[in-house]
Amino acid sequence: MTQKRILVAPLDWGLGHATRCIPIVRELRRRACEVWLAAEGMHARLLQLEFPDLPILPLKGYRIRYTHHAHGRGFAWHIARQIPRMLRSIREEHEWLKNMHRHYRFDAIISDNRFGLHHPDIPCVFISHQLRILGPRWLERLPGAARWLQHMNYHYIRRFSACWIPDWPGTLNLAGKLSHPTNLPQNAHYMGPISRFTPEPHLPKIYDVVALISGPEPQRSLLERLLIKELQEASLHALLITGRPDASPAEKRISSLLTIVSHAPAAELNQILQSAHALITRSGYTTIMDLVALNQKAFFIPTPGQTEQEYLAAYMQQQGAFPYCTQSAFRWQQLDRLADYPPPASHFPLSMDGYKSTIAQFLDSL
Repeated sequence: MTQKRILVAPLDWGLGHATRCIPIVRELRRRACEVWLAAEGMHARLLQLEFPDLPILPLKGYRIRYTHHAHGRGFAWHIARQIPRMLRSIREEHEWLKNMHRHYRFDAIISDNRFGLHHPDIPCVFISHQLRILGPRWLERLPGAARWLQHMNYHYIRRFSACWIPDWPGTLNLAGKLSHPTNLPQNAHYMGPISRFTPEPHLPKIYDVVALISGPEPQRSLLERLLIKELQEASLHALLITGRPDASPAEKRISSLLTIVSHAPAAELNQILQSAHALITRSGYTTIMDLVALNQKAFFIPTPGQTEQEYLAAYMQQQGAFPYCTQSAFRWQQLDRLADYPPPASHFPLSMDGYKSTIAQFLDSL
């Protein structure tokens, strides 16, 4: 059988899109596919660290930035001003793909939330948990605004051969109304949650807390400074992972109890996260899938103004799975609330291997 050449390309909005592509790439390789990657900057660096033998094509990202005061109308206006550049990026990546396909002749494309990576001549998959896009509350109240956002989202999704939703179908799910809108596109399929991590329940606990942060600037740096201050005051044995795979990997010891590292490859991070009694992290969807896979307790601090993370944090707390607070309200004493929350497996006991059969069926169809 001829080896299939598959291009995998994640969005550059935070590291979550890139990290959740890791188990997909692993499964494709396990099934003897020739995998190519496309990314730039720290996302390319992350994938290169995980797969040093795979080719990585340079592909410009959407390069979304947040403001220092990203909330409410100001946040929405700041993102809205970047929409023309986003649309231009979508058109550019579509032309980029046509050019790359002429050179490399891919058998299929797997795009994690990159709207322009569809091609009329080859099967193209779009991965997204965000079938419903949430705007800020004031925008959601405007007549027709939510319908327009939904229409634009589906307008692009329908250009792909398939839309894979990394969540479970039904009422027991991880993304709530984001992944379970009233109407799904006809090409949508629930593949089940995915994670690059493997549970190792017998690992000893080394840290009181591990803080794992990522996301667009400047909010990533603002949270880093806040956590350094609070963790020093807390006198907890802590490790802070700053989510910068492009920076030096050397450890930086802030005190006898607090250490900072920029990044850790998946295998090492898998053990680090399970060596903590609890985590502090953003409420990104990939992070939620990872926590459920590891059955690890965590405290969420959603990125200010990012409506998806704010919704997911509130949704998870409502389910009794993870507590959260806003970034401005966080103080280390908030971590005491974790005692009231059981490990997430008590809420989400379902299998996380369903994506493997989705990939197998897709490859069989090529």
